[in-house]
Amino acid sequence: MERSWRDLSSSCPPPPPWALPPRPIAGNWEFSWIPGDSSGSTSAAPERPAPLSLQVGTNGVISSQDFPRETQYVDDDFPTDFPVIAPFLADLDTSGDRGNIYYRQDDSRDVLEQALGYIQAGFPRSAAAFVPTNAFIATWEEVGAYQELSQDTEPSTKLNTFQAVIAYNDEDTYSIFLYPEGGLQFLGTRPKESYNVQLELPARVGFSWGDSDDPKRDGLFHSLASSERALRGLERWSNTGIPGVWVFHVGSTEHVEPGGGQGAAPAVPQSPPEPPNPGTASYPHRASSHTAMAQRPSPRIGLAALPATGPAVGPPWHVPGGAEPCPSQLSPKNTARNLISCPLSDPSEIRQQVPNPPPPSASRVTPLGTATSSWLLPSFWGQEGKTPTPCEGWLCHRVPRLLPLSPVFTYSAASRETCAQHHGQCSPHAFCTDYAAGFCCHCRASFYGNGRQCLPEGAVHRLNGKVSGSLRVGRASVRFQDVDLHAYIVGSDGRAYTAISGVPQPAARALLPLLPLGGLFAWLFALEEPGSENGFSITGAEFTQNLEVVFYPGGETVQVTQTAEGLGPDNYLSLRTHIQGEVPFLPENVTVHITPYEELYSYSSSAVTSSGHREYVVAAGTANQTLSYRLRQNITVAGCPHARPPARQRLSVARAFALFDSHEHVLRYALAARIGPAPGDAVVCCPCHDGSHACEAPARCQPGVGTEYTCECPAGYRGDGRGCRDVDECSEGLSQCGPFSVCLNEPGSYRCECRGGYQPAGDGQACVPLAPPSDPCEAGRHHCAPGDRARCLSRGDGRATCECLPGYTGDGIHCSDVDECAQSPCHPAAICYNTPGSFSCRCRPSYAGDGFQCTYAESIQQLTPCEHARMYPREVPPGPSPVGDGHVPQCDEQGRYRPLQCHSSSGHCWCVDAAGQEIAGTRTAPGTTPPRCGSPEPTERPPSMCERWRQSLLEHYGGSPRGDQYVPQCEPSGDFAPLQCHGDSGYCWCVEQSGREIPGTRSEPGTTPPCLPSVAPPSVRPEPRPDVSPPASGTFLLYAQGQQIGYLPLNGTRLHKEAAKTLLSLHGSIVVGIDYDCRDRMIYWTDVAGRSISRAGLEPGSEPETIISSGLISPEGLAVDHLRRAVFWTDSGLDRIERARLDGSERRVLFDSDLVNPRAIAVDPVRGNLYWTDWNREAPKIETSTVNGANRRVLVHTDIGLPNGLTFDPFSKLLCWADAGTKHLECTFPDGTGRRVIQSNLNYPFSIVSYANHFYHTDWRRDGVIAVNKETGSFTDEYLPEQRSHLYGITAVYPYCPGGKNPPKPHPLVNSGG
Repeated sequence: MERSWRDLSSSCPPPPPWALPPRPIAGNWEFSWIPGDSSGSTSAAPERPAPLSLQVGTNGVISSQDFPRETQYVDDDFPTDFPVIAPFLADLDTSGDRGNIYYRQDDSRDVLEQALGYIQAGFPRSAAAFVPTNAFIATWEEVGAYQELSQDTEPSTKLNTFQAVIAYNDEDTYSIFLYPEGGLQFLGTRPKESYNVQLELPARVGFSWGDSDDPKRDGLFHSLASSERALRGLERWSNTGIPGVWVFHVGSTEHVEPGGGQGAAPAVPQSPPEPPNPGTASYPHRASSHTAMAQRPSPRIGLAALPATGPAVGPPWHVPGGAEPCPSQLSPKNTARNLISCPLSDPSEIRQQVPNPPPPSASRVTPLGTATSSWLLPSFWGQEGKTPTPCEGWLCHRVPRLLPLSPVFTYSAASRETCAQHHGQCSPHAFCTDYAAGFCCHCRASFYGNGRQCLPEGAVHRLNGKVSGSLRVGRASVRFQDVDLHAYIVGSDGRAYTAISGVPQPAARALLPLLPLGGLFAWLFALEEPGSENGFSITGAEFTQNLEVVFYPGGETVQVTQTAEGLGPDNYLSLRTHIQGEVPFLPENVTVHITPYEELYSYSSSAVTSSGHREYVVAAGTANQTLSYRLRQNITVAGCPHARPPARQRLSVARAFALFDSHEHVLRYALAARIGPAPGDAVVCCPCHDGSHACEAPARCQPGVGTEYTCECPAGYRGDGRGCRDVDECSEGLSQCGPFSVCLNEPGSYRCECRGGYQPAGDGQACVPLAPPSDPCEAGRHHCAPGDRARCLSRGDGRATCECLPGYTGDGIHCSDVDECAQSPCHPAAICYNTPGSFSCRCRPSYAGDGFQCTYAESIQQLTPCEHARMYPREVPPGPSPVGDGHVPQCDEQGRYRPLQCHSSSGHCWCVDAAGQEIAGTRTAPGTTPPRCGSPEPTERPPSMCERWRQSLLEHYGGSPRGDQYVPQCEPSGDFAPLQCHGDSGYCWCVEQSGREIPGTRSEPGTTPPCLPSVAPPSVRPEPRPDVSPPASGTFLLYAQGQQIGYLPLNGTRLHKEAAKTLLSLHGSIVVGIDYDCRDRMIYWTDVAGRSISRAGLEPGSEPETIISSGLISPEGLAVDHLRRAVFWTDSGLDRIERARLDGSERRVLFDSDLVNPRAIAVDPVRGNLYWTDWNREAPKIETSTVNGANRRVLVHTDIGLPNGLTFDPFSKLLCWADAGTKHLECTFPDGTGRRVIQSNLNYPFSIVSYANHFYHTDWRRDGVIAVNKETGSFTDEYLPEQRSHLYGITAVYPYCPGGKNPPKPHPLVNSGG
C-alpha cells in the first residue's frame, strides 16, 4: 500500500544580495523542518542555512535536488534517479517523539579542526594541504524504522543514530560518515509494497550521481554497504583508523575515493567489498569503487563526534500563537514532492516571514552567482554553474517548539584487550603476548605468518579462489563471473604457480601481460633472506589488495581487487579476485615474454604499498614488440600494532612467465621470487612515477631528464596536455567499427557493439553472424538412455546433459525403474501396481475410489459419514512413517458428528462442524478445559463476500484509505452495490452479483453508467474476460505480481520475454503464493488482501473460484499435491500450516506450534513428504514432515537468514531454497545431507521454482524474474515486466505431470480425492 510521503526536506540557500541587505551577525539562523504529512513531526534545532543548497531527508539521505516520491527511491538499490549522499538510506520515521533530525552550516574553528583530523586520517597525503572553510552537518538522532501500527502491534524500541558531514573550501570537498557505538540498532526496514508479508530490506550506504545532463555520469554510484553483514560493521570498522568514522573524497574527481588507500596507517581495517550486483553491470568501469575491509574489529579510540547542533545565540524566530499565513505576494509552489512549499489551503505547511532576517557574515559566504562559487560540490552533484533557487527572503520555518540543543553522541573508550580474553583469535600454532595497549599473536618456531594464521615453513601450500571481471578488450566488452583460480606454492624455494580457468577469449589472451595477478602470491610466499619477511608473515590470510595498472602507449587502465578470506580446511587459502577496466587487445598465436625484475615494497602497521614499471615483449613469429605498463598497489592488512615491520624490502623475481592454453582454456603464471632488504641508497623517482607532477587528468606525464617531464594528451583526446578534450570518434568517422556494429563514444575512446544476431570477430572490431551451436539432442549426438527413460537437455553451447525421467533413477545415461510401490503410496484398501517409470493404484474388490482413497462401496449408503469414518478411518500413507493421526471420531445417536471431539491417546480436544471438520482456533491442550462446542442460534447473519472484502481492504489500508484507493461499496443486505466507483478518481463501472466488473461499463469522470440492480446468470458458457488471456501450449512460468498473474513462456530454458503477457487480472487482490495442478490444468493462489485461496482453469472462459474464504489472516506459501488431490498452505498471521482437498473441503490444521514466520512450502507427491521454511529472525529453519503431518523434524537450521523461496525438484530429487539474508541459492537431499551452494550473490529473492537445468526466482531488488544455471550457478537471463512492482510467487507449468500416472476414473458414487 502506498502511503503519503513522509520525507522532511529543506532547501533554503541564503538570500541573494538583492533580496536582503547584508548585515553581519553573531550566532545562528533558525531552520526547522516542514512535516511531509500528518503522520508525525520532526523537531529541529536552530541552524545556519547551507550555502550548498542541500536538502536533508528523513530517510537518511542528503541531496542537491528535490526529492521524488518516497516510493520511487526508498526501497531501490543504487543507482538512484537523483543525486544522493546516503549515510543510511532506509524507510525511517520520527513520528511519536521517536528521534530528531538536526542540520546546520558551521565554520567554527573547533568543528573544522575536528573534521580535518578525520579527513587527514583517511587521506594523509592528498589531504595534507586541504583546509576546510565550511562544514555542513546533518544528524539523525534516535530515529526509528517506519511501522504500520495496529491495535495488536507495539512500536519497535530499536532506534538509530548517525551523522553525515560535508567539509569543503573553494577548491575541494570531502564527506564524512560517523556511526557511534550502539548507534545502529536496526539494519533495514520493510519495503513499501510488502503489505502484510513480513520482509525487510537492508539499508543502503554510499553515494549516487543520479540522472544528469552528462550521459557519461548516468548510473555512477559508490556503495559502501547494502547487506546486513556490511551494515553491522559500520560502527566497528573504519577506513580512517577510528571505529565508526568513514571518510570519502567527493569534490575533484568524477568518482568517489574512499579513505585509507594512500599509505595511511589506520588501526581499524576497512570494510569488505560488497559483492557485485548483476543488475548494475552496464555502467562504465569507473562507476563504482568498492571499499575494502577486513573482518576483524580493533580496539576503539575515544574521540568525540561532531556536535549535532551549534550554540544558540539569542531567541529563536517565533510567531506567537501559531504560524502566520503565506504572504499574498508569494505564489504557491508545487507541493507534489512535500518539500518546502507554501500551499495557501493547507495551514500545516507555511512559509513564515521574518522581519529583516540576518544573512551570514559577508566574509564567510560567497555571494551566489559569482565566479568563486565553484565549491558547490562541482564534481559530485554535477551542477557546475547552477545558481540555487533563493527563498525570496523568506525563512522556511515550522512553528512547534524547538527541542533543547545538545550533542548527539560521543565515542566511548574501550577497555584494553588481553590474551586472557582473546587468545582464541591466535592460530593453534602461535602464542599470545600482552602489550601495554593490547595483545598480539606470534607464530611458533617452524611456522610463519602473522600469528592469527600460521603455516609450516618450507611446506607446499595451495590456494583456491574465484575470479570475476568486466573488461573492455580492444573494442569488445567481456564479462565473466566466478571462474576458478588455483595456485600451487613451493615454499622451500619461493616458487608460485597460478592457473585461472574459464576466462573467455579474447580477455584471457589480453591478461597475459598482467603478471601481478600471480605476482601477489610470489610476494606472499617469497623465499625469505635473513632478516626479511615475506607477505604472509605480515598479512596472514586476511587482507585486501587494490592494484591499478596503466598500459602504454594506449593508456588502458585496469583495476584489480584481491581479497583473502582466511584459511580453510588443510590450510587452503581462500581468495576472491575482481578485475575491471580496459586492457590492450592481443591477437591469436602470440606469446608474451616478461624479463626478471625487482620491486620495492613500503610497509606501515596497516598497509603495504609498491609501484613500478614493467616491460614485456609480445612476439608473433619473427616480429617482436616491446610494451610496458605502470602499476601501483596498496595491500590493506590488520597486523600486530606493536610489531615493527621493515620500512622497505626488495622483491627479486628471477624467473617469470605467462601462458594461455587455448585447448584447456587456462591462463597460467609462474614466478620464482625471494624477499630481502632494500638497497641502502634511497631510490629517486621522477615526478611521473611518484605522482608529484602537475598534469591534469586525462593527460599523461612523460618522464624527461632528472625531474623534468612533459604533459601529453592520450589517444582519444585533443589539447596541449594542460587541457584535454575528448574526441568523439563515432561522430567524426574515426572509428574502425565494421558492418553490423554500432559505435558508442566513451571518454578517450569508443567501443563497437554488435547488433542482434551478430558476435565480435577475432580482431575485436568486425561483427560476424552468430553461428548457433548444433543441438546434440536434435542431431542424436548424445549418450542418453532411450527416450522412454531419459531426456536430453541441450546446454546451448553444443553440449548436452542427460536426465532420467520421473519414475527412473540414474545418471541419465543409465536409468533404472523406481519401484514407487515400495513407498506404499496407495490407500491400505488398494493394490499398487508398479509400471516402467510410474505406478498406479486400484481399490480392492468391494471398495470404490481412485486408489489413493478407497471406501467400502456396499455400506456407503447405509452409514453416515461419521459412522463410516469410525469404521474405516481415512489414512493417506505418506511413506515409511506412521499412517494417519489415529483419531476415531465420536458420533451421536443419529450418526452425526458430536460437536466436541477428543483424541483418545493424546488428550487434545477441539470443536467440529457438521461435516466433522475441525473449527479453527478451538483446539485445547491435554489437561486443560475442553472448548465449549455447540450450534447456538445465530443472532445476526454472517458477513457477505462484499463485506469481508471491504473489511479486509480497510484493515490493509490502516483504517483510513486515501482518495486514490478502491474500497468496495456494499448494499445493506451485504450484496455488492451495482455501481462501483474508484475513490475520488471519478471512474465508475457496473458489477455482477459476485462483484466482478461487467466489461464495457467503465465510464470516464463526470459520467455515471446506468447499472441494473441484478444481473441474470449467463445462459451459455461465458467467453474469456478482457483481462484473461489463455496461455499457449508448452512449458511456461506463472508469476504473481500484486493484482495480476503473469505468463512467461520458455523457449527451451531461455525466457521468451517477447511473448510474456498478463494471464489473469484480479482487481483488489494481492497474490502471493501460486502453484499448478497438472491433472486438471488449474492454477491455485493465495490472496493476502482478500484473505482467501482461489483457483482458475487455464482453458478459455474459465472464471476464478474461491475455495477457502474464512479462517485466514495472511496466507502466503501454497503447494498442490496432484496425486492426493490436496492443497497445502502457510499462514504467517496465524502461524499455521494447513491442508485441504482441492475443492476446499476436508480442511484441517497440520501444525500450529513452533512456527513464527512460515512462508514457502513445497511437496513431494511421490514420496509423500512436505517441506516448509520459517524465517524466524531469531532461529530461521527449514522443516519437513509427511503430508499427513507425521514425523515432523528440522532439516536445516544453520547458516540461513531469510529463506523466502523453496522448491522441490522432482527430477533431481533435490530440495532447494533462495535466502534473502545470506544471498545464497542452496540445495540439499531430502534427508538434509549433501548441502551445497549453487549461487552466493543473489539480490533479494522471494520465490523460486526449478525446471530442467535452471532455477527461476522472483527478485525484489530487480522486480523481475531471474534465471540461474543449476550446474554453473551463473545468471543466464532476466525478465523485467514493464509494470515495475514487486513479484511474489512463481511456478512452472509442465505439459505433463512429473509424478505417477493418472489413476482410473473414480466410482461415480464416490468423490475422488485424498
